[in-house]
Amino acid sequence: MSSSTDDSTLGLLRTEEVDSKFHLLDVMSVSELLQAMNESDAEVPKAVAIALPKIESAINAIVDRMRQGGRLIYIGAGTSGRLGVLDAAECGPTFSVTDDQVLAFIAGGDRALKHAVEGAEDDFAAGENELKSAHLTSVDAVVGIAASGRTPYVLGALAYAKKVGALTVGLTSNPNSEISKEIDHPIEIDSGPELLAGSTRLKSGTAQKLVLNMISTITMVRLGKTFGNLMVDLQITNEKLQDRALRIIEKATGTSRLEAEKALADSGHEVKVAILMLLLGIDADLARERLRTSSNRVREALTTE
Repeated sequence: MSSSTDDSTLGLLRTEEVDSKFHLLDVMSVSELLQAMNESDAEVPKAVAIALPKIESAINAIVDRMRQGGRLIYIGAGTSGRLGVLDAAECGPTFSVTDDQVLAFIAGGDRALKHAVEGAEDDFAAGENELKSAHLTSVDAVVGIAASGRTPYVLGALAYAKKVGALTVGLTSNPNSEISKEIDHPIEIDSGPELLAGSTRLKSGTAQKLVLNMISTITMVRLGKTFGNLMVDLQITNEKLQDRALRIIEKATGTSRLEAEKALADSGHEVKVAILMLLLGIDADLARERLRTSSNRVREALTTE
């Protein structure tokens, strides 16, 4: 992958096109603007649907790496980087993964989450250095996120990941992008020109959020982090999540709130353990042992002898 990009080609990118439908954007009423944005946004799920086979292949490969003990690592700049950080941050409380299992890097570091860090996305070496600092290995999966498909920071990271033998996935909004040329799994969501020309925090950002939702959620489902559509691996860190955990136990077992509260307390506040205790009439230690021998999957643990 090249360490430089040709600025003369920037205007040729799909995400940089100017949509003539919106040439009077500045004189539209609020009602007209809302209608225009809503119609524009409706194009995004259709574009994502076209890419589903590519997304499926990437997720299957990510699941395979994580089953081997690998990590899911997002890396991006600007809006793309922020969306990666957001998705990684939400995996912890939702699926009880550690910060070491799903993590994210953004060009410019934590400051870039709130402020633009000039020139950070153009640093090819910085992307490589981020992954070196994370001690990247061949069982890890790296997802490079870049609307343009040409961000040097992301190109540097993916080039290093490829060299190490890690799985490489690229999420872009431009067909035949530079990022897509040399990675294992290119995901290109052609959501078309932006309503506000070049503002990739709009449709492109929405497309990225939808795909990242798919990657993290489906990966975690395949890794046994759910029971049916219940979040049985959630971390209980506040009153809202305590109530949600109890409702999940009630729904999964058909038990009363009082019985759910007792089981949750006896389980050490582990929802999966509490569910098995109630459904099988066993103690917490035996429930944990069943989970251990069932790849941490509730459904399999229910039938383990």
